[in-house]
Amino acid sequence: MADMQHLLAETVRIAKEVGDLIVEHAQKPRDIHHKGRIDLVTATDIAVENFLRDNLQALLPGSHFLAEESSPNAPLLENTWIIDPLDGTTNFAHGLLFVATSIGLWREGDIVLGVINAPLLGTCFTALKGEGAFQDGVPLHVSTTTTLVDSLIATGFPYAMEEELPGLLRRMGRVLSQTQGVRRYGAAALDLAFTAAGHYDGYYERCLKPWDVAAGYLLVREAGGIVTRTDGNLFHVKNHDILATNGKIHSALQMLMYTEEDQEKNMG
Repeated sequence: MADMQHLLAETVRIAKEVGDLIVEHAQKPRDIHHKGRIDLVTATDIAVENFLRDNLQALLPGSHFLAEESSPNAPLLENTWIIDPLDGTTNFAHGLLFVATSIGLWREGDIVLGVINAPLLGTCFTALKGEGAFQDGVPLHVSTTTTLVDSLIATGFPYAMEEELPGLLRRMGRVLSQTQGVRRYGAAALDLAFTAAGHYDGYYERCLKPWDVAAGYLLVREAGGIVTRTDGNLFHVKNHDILATNGKIHSALQMLMYTEEDQEKNMG
């Protein structure tokens, strides 16, 4: 475990170094391009991903990468870094602070290390499998809320908005009607980190990619929460939907948001 603690410390160092680059770029005009109608990529995404690949490869020679910009279709091999260089690119493009670098390490069929660094918020979340979750060194634990009416829920919206809009509105309507409210910050990694920290009682989203959830998935688990698919089945980082909660409201939220119509769209 000492080796893993060292690996985590070095991963945090790399994440914070590249965080300085994000802060520097945030103070300058953004070089923005469109991957889709509302799916953006900036020069910062590319620069951060290149930095991460070079430094993480040096840290763990022979490792592999599943990364949003350079290798989005790579297989999950032993010692694969799953990275989102700038989760919340649209936020970054508009000068909002809710952006993060997410780094997860896949080993022996699971995520074993996770780092989510939010440089514009000045905070960093970390986790090792079996060793707990932390925010700036302080242990995290999910909330103790037991009822939906007392719960604050997070969600996100997909880029394929036209296709997903009916189901999105249907689920959100049910959740809004039975909880304290729904928040949408536009960065899945931070939604999961805030769930691990107990700020949110639950989080759900569809149309996700492995780099959106790899590190946050581990954070929630290590903070005492539960992570499944939205239908309650076992979650895998290559699934496209997620339901993460404090565990106490998991069944109630899953039943509230899930219907047979959702099941048909949820296959795969």
